Amino acid sequence: MGRRPRQLMIAETRTKLIEAARAAFGTVGYAETSMDDLTASAGLTRGALYHHFGDKKGLLAAVIAEIDAEMNERLNAVSARAADPWTGFRDECAAYVEMALEPEIQRIVLRDGPAVLGDPWTWPTQSACISSMTDSLGKLRDAGVILPIDPEAAARLIAGATLHAAQWIAHAADGRAASEKAIAAFDALLEGLLVRP
Repeated sequence: MGRRPRQLMIAETRTKLIEAARAAFGTVGYAETSMDDLTASAGLTRGALYHHFGDKKGLLAAVIAEIDAEMNERLNAVSARAADPWTGFRDECAAYVEMALEPEIQRIVLRDGPAVLGDPWTWPTQSACISSMTDSLGKLRDAGVILPIDPEAAARLIAGATLHAAQWIAHAADGRAASEKAIAAFDALLEGLLVRP
C-alpha cells in the first residue's frame, strides 16, 4: 500500500484538530478545554497542534473561521430563497441575528471568540462580511431600492448593529425574547433605508 500524499495528511490532521476543538469549545468552552485532552481525543499530539495552529488561540481562530464559513453558506441560502434582493438582504440580516440563539455559535463565536481573540472587527471574517454587504447595498442603491447613501458606511453600521444584537442575545437571560425584540427593532431601522414611492 502506497503512502498517502503529504498534503492529504496535513489536511486530515488539521481537520481532526478542528473537529476535536470545535466539540470541546462548544461543550466545555475555550478556557476549560485541556490541550492534552483535546489532542488525545483527535489521536494526535500537542506538537501537531502547535505545528498547524501555533497555539490554542490559533486553533480557536481556525474553528471560528470554519463556523463563520458555514454561517455564510446558510445566510446565502436564506438570501437566495427571497422573492427580491431587498427581502433577501433583510432576511439574511435577520437570520444572522437569530443564529445567536444556537449554543455553539453563542459560546464559540460570540462569547469565547471576543474574549480570547479581541474585537471581532479585527477578524478577517468581518472584512469579508463588510465587503459582501457593501456590494449588496451598492446594488440596491443603484437599482433605486434604497436611498443614495454610501454603501460601505451603511454596511458598517448594519454589521455593527447585527453583531451587537447577536452578542446581546448570546448573553441574555432570555435569548429568544431578546432575539424577537432585536429583529423587530432591526426591521424598523432597515425600513428607513428604503426609497418611498
